[in-house]
Amino acid sequence: MIDNWGIAIRLARVTGRTASYRPVTSIIGIIMPVKNLPPKDTTASHYKSISYETLAASWLLNDGWETYLPLVDHGMKTDLIIADGNNFYRIQIKSVDTNDECFVVDNKWSKSAIDYVVFFSRQGDWGYITPPFPEDQRKLNSPGHIRFHQHPKNFTKAFAMA
Repeated sequence: MIDNWGIAIRLARVTGRTASYRPVTSIIGIIMPVKNLPPKDTTASHYKSISYETLAASWLLNDGWETYLPLVDHGMKTDLIIADGNNFYRIQIKSVDTNDECFVVDNKWSKSAIDYVVFFSRQGDWGYITPPFPEDQRKLNSPGHIRFHQHPKNFTKAFAMA
């Protein structure tokens, strides 16, 4: 927490950010930070993708899996690694900007040894857990793909069926 907002505002001016960094006091007197500078569209899209990765990691961790987040995923097609103590599983997390469960997804991991692909809908409250598939494209709701509601209980139940 920033104790001296005068310094924070001066620092913002020095770094070229001209937005106001004034604290907001809540009803009970706690000073809360305010986000005054929205991220660029490309940055916001990346943040959204990362949020689905951390959401899945949180749900799996809460379900008892050892959960690992690779620091770098450049070309390895692995967003999460989970383990049950003896076995490790590589998972790719994808988000799709659609509410159509017949949406066709591209296979971007054909040369990677991953175990599962988890798709989250950005527009709906659902997703699919799939094994990697050999075709170049496939519908999300294809046979063998397991649908889940975007809630921890539903996700872990679906993941147990994968």
